[in-house]
Amino acid sequence: MSEKIPRRPIRGLIVDVDGTLTTGARRLNFETAKILRELDQNGLPVIMATGNVLPIALALHRFIGFHAPIIAENGGLVYFSEEKVVHLASREVALRAYEELRKHVDVRRLFTDRWRETEVALEPSHGVEELLPWVEKLGVRVENTGFAIHLFEPSAGKLPAARMALKSLGFDVEDCLVAGDGDNDVELLENASVGVSFPAALPSAKKAADYVTKNSDGEGLIEALEHFGILKIDRS
Repeated sequence: MSEKIPRRPIRGLIVDVDGTLTTGARRLNFETAKILRELDQNGLPVIMATGNVLPIALALHRFIGFHAPIIAENGGLVYFSEEKVVHLASREVALRAYEELRKHVDVRRLFTDRWRETEVALEPSHGVEELLPWVEKLGVRVENTGFAIHLFEPSAGKLPAARMALKSLGFDVEDCLVAGDGDNDVELLENASVGVSFPAALPSAKKAADYVTKNSDGEGLIEALEHFGILKIDRS
């Protein structure tokens, strides 16, 4: 990996949640949340792009104070407002794949899977490589977020969802700094103006990133924002 300067001026931030805004134990970094809220309020939109369910993402979005659309369920959902939530995939496809998969592999759905609308999320008790021989025949993608294994239609994914969300803001992924740590972030990282990942990220995310931080999760994101001149902190 060779570090680079952003391809285009950065007009927005796309940030993963678990392992990016939170620690590996899913503890929110409050200082990072405060800084991102201030950037968002000062004209640099912050788009949350998470594998988590929309109710959790929406609550976090409101508690922090963001204004941009939300990407949830790995791009299966794009939330613009309570009146406009766009579905990019069908959960029925993922459920059929899950039912077939469980005939061959002992897989279990996450507790939060009961709230999902477009995918199925499994406990990370098996690696993606172990599941691929089965799911490749079932018409779904399988991705590891580091916190769960996700099954979803190929029509979903964070990249197409981000393009839809950003169109409403007048720019694209290539105009954004993207921060993420999982397989599900790779396409975004590869297409960003600049991609940022973290020491504990999955190897695929670190390989796709332009800059891997020295600090972890939220502190690492602050480091990257400083590194690329988006954030200036007086440390004197």
